[in-house]
Amino acid sequence: MYESTFAVADSSAYTAPTDGTDCRIELWCNDHADLLYVVGSSIEPVLSRVRADIGIEDCVRGDSETVVITSSCLKRHETSHIDRYLESHDCLLLPPLRYEDGRKHCRILALDSQNLTDLYTALLEDGFDVEVLTKREIGVPARSSPLVSLEAVLPELTARQRTVLSRAVEGGYYEIPRETTSEELATELGISRRAVDDHLRRVERKLIWSLRSYLY
Repeated sequence: MYESTFAVADSSAYTAPTDGTDCRIELWCNDHADLLYVVGSSIEPVLSRVRADIGIEDCVRGDSETVVITSSCLKRHETSHIDRYLESHDCLLLPPLRYEDGRKHCRILALDSQNLTDLYTALLEDGFDVEVLTKREIGVPARSSPLVSLEAVLPELTARQRTVLSRAVEGGYYEIPRETTSEELATELGISRRAVDDHLRRVERKLIWSLRSYLY
């Protein structure tokens, strides 16, 4: 089997609001409604667009993240979805769909790698703006999770969290003994020490919770 990730540019209610922001949306379609996981530092504009175009039945807000149940399914409102291409090319869509940087990221599974190539060609010929981000062969299943990828396991981090974590790692914050301190990182980043500590604790918590089921 083969898996590929296609990035498709469109202007849907879930794609457009992520363009130029650090927001990301994960979508699980239930035909009558969508389940959305939204993360980022500018969630409100995304929710406003979804509320206006699709409708929101309910939502649960957290720290820089929100879970949304929509009033209807996105497929009822857009005409450019690629589902009809999947069947004709013997491909399967692996949920969730991811929306970020103004593009829809689709994980697609096929028994033959040529099917993925033909699907990509058909989308281009019909005017879709498509980029192949990844392509891999799936080998022997491990721990009953043959379709788990690193992208699927790692948690979503905000742009600020990624910046603080990157500087902490590069500066030796996680070395033994430490080669930098949160005070030094705060000075370098132009934020308070408390903010550095808070960002790193939130990142560490997200990482631990995402990986906990694979650690034992």
